[in-house]
Amino acid sequence: MISMKVKTPIIIVNFKTYEEATGKKAVKLAKICEYVSKKYDINIAISPQFCDIFQISQFVKKILILSQHIDSIYPGPYTGHISPLSIKQSGAIGTLINHSERKLDLEKIRKCIELTKKYGLISVCCSANVNESKEIAKFDPDFIAYEPPSLIGTGISVSQTKPEVVTKTVNEIKKINPEVKVLCGAGIMKGEDVKKALELGTVGVILSSGVVKAVNPKKVLIEFAESIK
Repeated sequence: MISMKVKTPIIIVNFKTYEEATGKKAVKLAKICEYVSKKYDINIAISPQFCDIFQISQFVKKILILSQHIDSIYPGPYTGHISPLSIKQSGAIGTLINHSERKLDLEKIRKCIELTKKYGLISVCCSANVNESKEIAKFDPDFIAYEPPSLIGTGISVSQTKPEVVTKTVNEIKKINPEVKVLCGAGIMKGEDVKKALELGTVGVILSSGVVKAVNPKKVLIEFAESIK
C-alpha cells in the first residue's frame, strides 16, 4: 500500500493549468499551502503542472507534491509521455491518476498503479461514479478520489448535494479493499464542505478552483484547516 506515512485528514489542491498557478505564481501558491499546513498542522498536498514540479520542490519542503498524471510506461522511446520515474526525480512523491480531465481506461489505470508501487509513489486515483470506484479499488491504489464530473468547477459541493452517494462510494470501496483511503471532490469551496466530507466517511478532499482562483487563497485554506480542527 502507501509507500510512506500519509497523515489524514488531507487536502489536495490541484493547480491544473490555471494561470494563477503557473511558473512563479505556482511557487507562491505552493508556499501559501505550506504555510497553512504548518501553522494549522493540517496535511495539504499540491498537484502542480509537470514543468513546475522541480522548481516548487526547491522552495517547498514540508508538503507533499503530486504530479497531475503519469503514463503507464517505463523509461524509453516514448516522446511526449510522462514517465513515473521522471516525476519522482523531479521532486514529486506521488501522482493523480485518471482525473476527469485526463481519463484512462481501466487497464491503463491498473498499469499506472503498478508503476507507482514499483517506484514508491503515492497513487491518488480519481473516479467518476460508484462502479468505477469499485473497479479501481481492485487494483489496490493508496487513495480513491470520488469526483462527479458534472459538479467539477461549479461551486456546488458534492459533499453537500450528494452526501448519500459519497457515503455509498466509501462503503462500496471498503467492501472490496478496506485499506484504500477515500477522498471526495467537485465543488468544494467552503470549510463546511470539507467538514461534511469527513463526516461522510472520507479522509479528505481534492479541489482546485476554490483555492487556485480565489482572491485570497490563504484565507480559503485557513477556513478549510479550521473546519477540520
